[in-house]
Amino acid sequence: MSGAAGDRRLRTALLAVVGICFMTGLAWASVPLYRLFCQVTGLNGTTQRGLQAPGATDRTVRVDFDANVSPKLPWRFRPENPSDTVAVGARDMAFFTATNRSDKPITGTATFNVTPAQAGKYFTKIQCFCFTQQTLQPGETARMPVIFYVDPKMLADPDAADVETITLSYTFYPVDSGKSAG
Repeated sequence: MSGAAGDRRLRTALLAVVGICFMTGLAWASVPLYRLFCQVTGLNGTTQRGLQAPGATDRTVRVDFDANVSPKLPWRFRPENPSDTVAVGARDMAFFTATNRSDKPITGTATFNVTPAQAGKYFTKIQCFCFTQQTLQPGETARMPVIFYVDPKMLADPDAADVETITLSYTFYPVDSGKSAG
């Protein structure tokens, strides 16, 4: 009897260890898998990445640019122009500026989002400063370009074909809030 009970305990312990390993692996892989899923589907306004714009169509959309900064980051961050009208399929460029208003060097990184969400999979960035650490010296201002296009495939999507305005929004956060709060 003790042999059967011991086997059950060993089996239960092994299953628990396997379960813990599986859940740990799933937790570790969840962020990259979610990011990949969002990039493929455009979920939550996640943009695509591209190398070259396909070419302009006769349809235009307005792109509004939004800039935000975490309260923990003493930077001023804004688009140089609040909006632009672009031909669908044509390459376009926008500039944002960030100024470190503190007396210390500070490193920040930007995240982005595109609204409406159904336009996210058609908003394609060729070059962007997002997810790249930017270190600004005290009082320094940096000019950061975004090169993008709106994929003409949007015009054939019944959920996105009537989109007239797309908002590209960035938020800068401190890379190390403990060091950057100063």
